Amino acid sequence: MEDQVKSKAERQIEQIMQEVEPGSDRYRALESAKRFKSSWAELGERLAEVRRRKLFENWGYAVFEDYCSREIRIRKATADKLLMAYHFLEKSEPQLLARREELSPLPDYRSVDLLRQAREEKNFSDEEYADLRKAVVDEERSHPTVLKKFKETAAAQDSADQNPALHYRACLQAARRLEIGLRSLEDLPEGAESPVHELAQWLEQRLQEAQQEQNQENQEE
Repeated sequence: MEDQVKSKAERQIEQIMQEVEPGSDRYRALESAKRFKSSWAELGERLAEVRRRKLFENWGYAVFEDYCSREIRIRKATADKLLMAYHFLEKSEPQLLARREELSPLPDYRSVDLLRQAREEKNFSDEEYADLRKAVVDEERSHPTVLKKFKETAAAQDSADQNPALHYRACLQAARRLEIGLRSLEDLPEGAESPVHELAQWLEQRLQEAQQEQNQENQEE
């Protein structure tokens, strides 16, 4: 009966697991893939390690995407979204990762990725982000509900007057993400991280200046 309800992907994963040494990095990644729905953060953590250390090359895969699609049985788009959601929790919501056993399961990784987009790409205000986070974490809203809320807030924001501070903030966040990503590379050439760090510092200064100019304009109105 149990085999009848298992998906094709689960059966294929189990077949590979029979040929892999139990307890190995490869076995643990496959084991996490089986529990994807109930423990996506665990799989995200495993995949981040596999990609960072390029372990997939030892297992016969030329690129990470092939490993995900042929062994873990998830599409590239899913793997990317899963990894971005995991890294976002790791950086911005570590308390959620620490409570993942208590929460069991964590909020849908797609909803967590919307939180990431709200913070890193769409420049939601602190209040807008807190409102979206409440729907995802505290109220445990379904992903379609969260997606609708996200789209409504983003649409309202897009229609509002733009100002330089938003652009500087978006660029600064992108520079910081790149800086964090570079630190995880084991073969990064010496000094390669420095220009990105200097750029981030410049963007931070310009952001502060733009925010000060905006505050002065608001006071004059």
